[in-house]
Amino acid sequence: MIDEGRPLFLQIAEAIEDSIVDGTLAEDAQAPSTNELAAFYRINPATAAKGVAMLTDKRVLVKRRGIGMFVAVGARDILLRERRTAFADRFIDPLLAEARTLGLGEDDLAALLRERAALAAPTTARTEGNRA
Repeated sequence: MIDEGRPLFLQIAEAIEDSIVDGTLAEDAQAPSTNELAAFYRINPATAAKGVAMLTDKRVLVKRRGIGMFVAVGARDILLRERRTAFADRFIDPLLAEARTLGLGEDDLAALLRERAALAAPTTARTEGNRA
């Protein structure tokens, strides 16, 4: 998981976020401690703490005094909203700009998206859909 080109604390925060988004780490569940993270990734506990602090600042993790860090209720929704916005900024906005350049309208884009989605679907789903 460690990517030498990116700060470790960001990678720690993103790994925890991924676990929350995919449901591995449920809302109101206890999150790994900074010491557990440090041991698992073989990093300095202060680095792990910095990643965890980022998530507390975003209100994704909450500290329960004397017990540890827990996933906040609503954390998954916060992260999904954040990722949806980032997805739109990174992919949808440039797509729309290029579509305008090519003279493609909403209907053209929707048709192109459906066409490409059908091509990307697993083979079994395509063959089952063709039988109907």
